[in-house]
Amino acid sequence: MSRLFRENLGQLRNQPGLVVPDDSIFQLPEKVLQFGTGAFLRGLADYFIDKANRQGVFNGRIVVVKSTDEGDLKAFERQDNLYTICLRGSRNGIIEEENIISSAISRVLSAKTQWSLVLDLAKNPAISIVISNTTEIGIQLVQDDIYQWPPVSFPGKLLAFLYARYVAFGGNPEYGVVIIPTELITDNGKKLESIVLELAHRNGLEGAFIDWLENHNSFCNSLVDRIVPGRPDENICKELAEELGYQDDLLIMAEHYHLWAIEGDAAIGKKLPFKEVDEGMIVEPDIELHRELKLRLLNGAHTLGCGLAHLCGFKTVDEAMSNPLFETYITNLMETEIAPAIPYPVAEERALQFGRSVVERFHNPHLRHKWLNISQNYSAKMLSRVMPVFYKYEKTHETFPDHIVFGFAVYIFYMKAVRKDGDHFYGLANGAYYLIQDQKAAYFHQKWQIPSLDDMVKAILKDQSIWQKDLSKSEVIRQNIVSYLESLKQFGAVDTLKLFLEKTEYA
Repeated sequence: MSRLFRENLGQLRNQPGLVVPDDSIFQLPEKVLQFGTGAFLRGLADYFIDKANRQGVFNGRIVVVKSTDEGDLKAFERQDNLYTICLRGSRNGIIEEENIISSAISRVLSAKTQWSLVLDLAKNPAISIVISNTTEIGIQLVQDDIYQWPPVSFPGKLLAFLYARYVAFGGNPEYGVVIIPTELITDNGKKLESIVLELAHRNGLEGAFIDWLENHNSFCNSLVDRIVPGRPDENICKELAEELGYQDDLLIMAEHYHLWAIEGDAAIGKKLPFKEVDEGMIVEPDIELHRELKLRLLNGAHTLGCGLAHLCGFKTVDEAMSNPLFETYITNLMETEIAPAIPYPVAEERALQFGRSVVERFHNPHLRHKWLNISQNYSAKMLSRVMPVFYKYEKTHETFPDHIVFGFAVYIFYMKAVRKDGDHFYGLANGAYYLIQDQKAAYFHQKWQIPSLDDMVKAILKDQSIWQKDLSKSEVIRQNIVSYLESLKQFGAVDTLKLFLEKTEYA
């Protein structure tokens, strides 16, 4: 079976149910710089740009910078940067499928080995937009040298690019860019801007550049919402290859639902013409409502469910949601604890409606979204996605949310490492080891060495870097978590979940 690449597009154009790019798209100029090769950006931001190009609206392609060692850079080269987006699921109760060969990406550059080519892009007058998705931990201030080859952090790399652009065009205001981070953190654009400005000062860059940076570049807060689990397992890939008629090593699955909300005024909107092609992309002065609904209900439920699902033996979201106990936990969590405690003015019915749509999306059998992938950076996600809801609930109800506290216990249990291999820590569930992909893996390994479970829980709850506040002072929370941990250890996750639901139902 042939592989997907540009020369075989002609023979695919007559294939039903497959959207194939026209040859003219490959002549379009490069207009977007993107940090991140991951499935999510390719399934959402790049989806919008590809759709706009096919409609003759944006007429620009994307240069992607790959900063990590993960993934296969050569796969992009082999396939002329083409990849397939397989959209699966139901819309308005109707099952729909769509297969799109995306030609949005023109090149993929390695930051480690091709940094000079990234900086050369700064000289391209057509580059007007920068997009990123470097996970929650990517937008952080670290000591960085922009003259390093390349700089260590994403903000450092971005600053190096912007400074090279400032030099290339002599500080001309016309050549500032719109920067849209899609990392799921509060005020992602503003936070990125503050870090870049701080690094500019630390690197001793001239005042004229800093003025240009602040006045002629736009850092936009944004919110993205689409479940893009990425590449399916090999059996599904084989089935799709037979259906499509070619092999695609970069193929990704995604749901139909999609939202990209960008905070900006009319002037920003004019610089993003691809927003005109899809109602799922909005540019508004205030996107906080969209962000809070998605962050708290969808991402919060994902975060509180990931450890529990894995410990129960469920590999994917839809598999877990087919279990009545787990579905009850997630549904009750969203309806009774998250929806009434979103830390933003939102009508509860609006929140409940969104929560119901999330449950439907979680049931999508085509996505095969893996819980282990969702559990990456578990600690950072708990802090940003869950804790604001916890404290809002505590304040408004004058009690603690039971489902979230149960989630705290599951999180602590999931982070228990039973094996250490170099810098890697492994937990054990259902007879199989799993890699704990979290910055606090070593921290929890140390805490689990404390002989007394009660003392261990107290020490962990005291850590404000995890919980925002010292939770060890609450006897109720501590005792409940100790009780749940004892049950998880003695009876396992499924029985502990059953006992928890029975307790809360009749409480």
